[in-house]
Amino acid sequence: MKAKELMTPEPDVVTSKDSLSKAAQVMRDRNVGSVPVVESRDTMRPQGIITDRDIVVRHAADDHDRGCIVSAHMTKGPIETVDENDELEKVMDTMKRAEVRRVLVTGKGGRLVGIIAQADLATSDQVPMRDIAEVVQTISEPAGARRERSV
Repeated sequence: MKAKELMTPEPDVVTSKDSLSKAAQVMRDRNVGSVPVVESRDTMRPQGIITDRDIVVRHAADDHDRGCIVSAHMTKGPIETVDENDELEKVMDTMKRAEVRRVLVTGKGGRLVGIIAQADLATSDQVPMRDIAEVVQTISEPAGARRERSV
């Protein structure tokens, strides 16, 4: 299975100069927990990602000004991506290695074409349950637990 067969195509995006409330509105309206951040809507080159957790932990918890923009709180590079023609195994390996719940999918010229979330793996009937469990376990395990086990 290729990344393009599993991804959510053409996700809504924001730029780093958009307001944080714009990103939050996209999340609310699309019922998602993250929005890719692109260089511009013309190039669609990924710059990062903004998550609902970023907004809570980096903005609301620190009582930031209402006028904040996305660049002040987004997760910044290096951003993990996979190519739309990459095999599912590479997608899962990327998620495990980077310990991310979402990976951006790029096409020709590095243009954002989709996003694959942990939930996309979990709801696919073409991904073996054992593989899903391994990805979820790896990306959900606290970093300290991995260090303790490897000593």
